[in-house]
Amino acid sequence: MPLRLEMPVQYVKGVGPARAAMLQKAKIGTVEDLLNYRPFRYEDRSSFRLMNQLRVGEDALVEGEIAVCGNYSTPMKKVRIFEMVVEDRSGALAVKFFNQPYLQHVLRNGQRLILYGQVRRDDYTQRPVLLNPEWELVVSSSDAAIHSGRIVPIYRRVGKLTTRSLRVIVHRAVTGLQRDIHDPIPDRLLEKHGLPDRRRAWRELHFPARPEDRKREAFLEDLESSAAPAQRRFVFEEFFLFHLGLQAVRRDRESLPKTRRIEINDGVREVVKGILPFHPTSAQKRVVGEIVGDLRSGNVMRRLLHGDVGSGKTIVALQAMVVVLENGFQTALMAPTEILAEQHFQTLSRYLRDTGYSLALLTGRVRGKRRQGILERIRSGGVQLVIGTHALIEAPVRFRDLGLAVIDEQHRFGVLQRSRLMGKGDQPDVLIMTATPIPRSLALTVYGDLDLSVLDELPPGRQPVETVLYSERDRHRVYGLLQRELAQGRQAYVVYPLIEESDKLELRAAEEMTGQLRKVFPGYKLGLIHGRLKSEEKDAQMQALRDGTIQILVATTVVEVGLDVPNATVMVVEHADRFGLSQLHQLRGRIGRGRHRGTCVLMTGEAPSENAFRRLDIMCRTSDGFRIAEEDLEIRGPGEFVGTRQSGIPQFRFGNIVRDRRVLELAAREARDHFSLLTGDAKGAGKDELARLADQWRSRFGLFDVG
Repeated sequence: MPLRLEMPVQYVKGVGPARAAMLQKAKIGTVEDLLNYRPFRYEDRSSFRLMNQLRVGEDALVEGEIAVCGNYSTPMKKVRIFEMVVEDRSGALAVKFFNQPYLQHVLRNGQRLILYGQVRRDDYTQRPVLLNPEWELVVSSSDAAIHSGRIVPIYRRVGKLTTRSLRVIVHRAVTGLQRDIHDPIPDRLLEKHGLPDRRRAWRELHFPARPEDRKREAFLEDLESSAAPAQRRFVFEEFFLFHLGLQAVRRDRESLPKTRRIEINDGVREVVKGILPFHPTSAQKRVVGEIVGDLRSGNVMRRLLHGDVGSGKTIVALQAMVVVLENGFQTALMAPTEILAEQHFQTLSRYLRDTGYSLALLTGRVRGKRRQGILERIRSGGVQLVIGTHALIEAPVRFRDLGLAVIDEQHRFGVLQRSRLMGKGDQPDVLIMTATPIPRSLALTVYGDLDLSVLDELPPGRQPVETVLYSERDRHRVYGLLQRELAQGRQAYVVYPLIEESDKLELRAAEEMTGQLRKVFPGYKLGLIHGRLKSEEKDAQMQALRDGTIQILVATTVVEVGLDVPNATVMVVEHADRFGLSQLHQLRGRIGRGRHRGTCVLMTGEAPSENAFRRLDIMCRTSDGFRIAEEDLEIRGPGEFVGTRQSGIPQFRFGNIVRDRRVLELAAREARDHFSLLTGDAKGAGKDELARLADQWRSRFGLFDVG
């Protein structure tokens, strides 16, 4: 019986209940799951070599019969060797395995083996030898055809299933698959982009055809870089399906009717103008227009406000909140830390002090009767604007009529946390802000269901920060720079990657170095802030910095986002090569926020690696956060870049949003066009196709609820 994709994997010949249970633990439950279990590399076993042709240093594939084998001890403690001599018609070859005594119970004289490994020179005999090669018993001619004489897939073990066992099972699935398979990629796109159909692609993914000798090397390079036609097809398919799902999410969101009406009149415009501390940039005007357009529309807003450090996102969000407040609805702003929430509360209170709005700060440290009073005023509508942390999403928090939720530094919140805030009202409009410039490929993946607004212009008068790179031997020059700035009444940050000394990493610890800096700068007051301090202690240190009673703040990366001290003009980042580029860019954004130019000093050890120097040199050459973000994504990958496992980045089997960014953008465009075609034919074949795709989205990504 031909295998169908939806069949349990146990229908594949050779997969019994025990093996099926092993595969299930690796999330391989169906025939389709098995076919999507991709090789992690390939070996060219297409040409056998005779024993007398082997050359030291080359990778070789040989077949022969075991003439003699056995275990023996060595003078070295705890080292035993299983050695055998394998013969073919041209001669013999020694093969050694270290500390694998079980082989004496598996391998015997007279057995035929296929061996693959690098030929080395034996230290004792000076003759060619294979050390710990990959080996397989030749059981039948059909098995030999799967495991040798071709480019062979190498799989990661699943339970007790070796790569050889998996190779046999996958081969049976590929060859036993039914002929007619539904392909989620339309024929027109397969032809347009030169992609193989699904059945052929699975065959070539697992068992690539042997290319001509003159093309073999280039073909192997393509396989290793996931650039072979079958691999490109599955990368495209994965991104294509993902973005079809995002289109469905966007459609469902846009179909939600909004019960409130937001109007703009001269009175609202005057209030908005009255709160502005400066004339807005053209970018801010454009983005405010986009947001207000969403607020006035009949559909719920889900918009990402994305800009570089210092581009004025808070002012834009404030104008949006005032528009909603003037229409009689409540607003909320959720920040990831108490320090940032406190700063937002102080900033917004200052801007809105003449408007008569009631503001409240709700964080974990607000307790008792004070907390109960704030909760009651939120429920009754006595508080119009609430600023807080995760405390805003707790069950006791109920709004009278939440119209707009603003989420700051959203990459620090999980998807569930954002959803809970959105559920605090009747489909409130949502504005998500991030100060981390996001490369297009990452934004398309994480925020593809959102409308995007970009602030790409700094407010007038904001001077770029000068960034310089110094090594440990230049420390006296760095301290001289600090002394000059402090003497002029300025303030400084000194940032360390660790809180206390680590023997493994040998980094300067913030706590230890605070004492040393006090000796270097005896006439100035120093503060220390890090993640282990209690909230009250952090707040006290930050308030002292704002008040000017602290001149040097020694800190870990808790100062990375949001903190605004205009008088801080110098930042020294110790062990800068230990930080990501985007993190350094965020840190750098904490200085030069006032009238005086800022200087960021990146400190390294005596001899940073070539890669570290290249990365830090980028920081010195550009202040363009988007360019820096692209470099950071390239170096660190998407998971580390975003910085949280709940960031919303899907786990792609085939696609890599850094390596395959062009395919990602192509698939996103094609998905938008194809979704339009399907929804335009929602009563005909398009309806069935949408239902089928909805099932695939749920099973593959687990992110969508569409249908």
